[in-house]
Amino acid sequence: MYLRVEINFMKLLVCGKGGSGKSTLTTLIAKSLSRRGYKVLVVDGDESNLSLHRLLGIEKPKELKDLFGSRKEIFEKVKNLELKRIEDIPKDFVSAKDGIMLVCVGKIHGFGEGCACPMGALLREFLKGLKLDENEFVVVDSEAGIEHFGRGVEEGCDAIVVVLDPTYESIVMAERIRAMNVGKPIYFVLNKFDERFEGLLKDLDVVAKIPFSEEIFLSCLKGEELRGEFEEVERLVDFILNQKQA
Repeated sequence: MYLRVEINFMKLLVCGKGGSGKSTLTTLIAKSLSRRGYKVLVVDGDESNLSLHRLLGIEKPKELKDLFGSRKEIFEKVKNLELKRIEDIPKDFVSAKDGIMLVCVGKIHGFGEGCACPMGALLREFLKGLKLDENEFVVVDSEAGIEHFGRGVEEGCDAIVVVLDPTYESIVMAERIRAMNVGKPIYFVLNKFDERFEGLLKDLDVVAKIPFSEEIFLSCLKGEELRGEFEEVERLVDFILNQKQA
């Protein structure tokens, strides 16, 4: 039995170090929300990850950065971005399947083409300007690491899910994020859960513990769509909906 809040909307940003499973969790959260009847827009905000659309089972759309032409033009024009509603996104720049839509901000494609700063600026302004109607959700797969906090990408979101895997790097990253004055609810999730890992996360408010799954591992390895329901992910979505309702 899913928790279904009748009047609800949210922009949720998923972050974590590379390889922690943030694209996997982004996909599973989006699919869970869609099964509950919500209209879900997934935003691919990671300029280096190439598999999110495959995990969703959705064709990759054209990249939003191509709306502007050059990288310089993104900086010049992004403040006047006219994508205020999901319906405003040009059809070539959004793909959809089974109640889930996908938008891709932009990727690094070639040697020497420059840094990802224009895509970060575009993602920030897109999220800040996007207005949601009732029962609409946005789930953002952010770039790996914490640079997006420095760019202010979280300003346009309502809550942040931090995905931690059992590595020392994740422990340090969690402590740094917790020390930041983000001004948004932050939910820490332990992925590929191991009890020995949990003992090293002192005073960290963990809201979900997702065990290693052979099924998920194989889907990610083969670049195939993630299918099925996973109890801990459903509990996580229940928790997020309860927090929003409160």
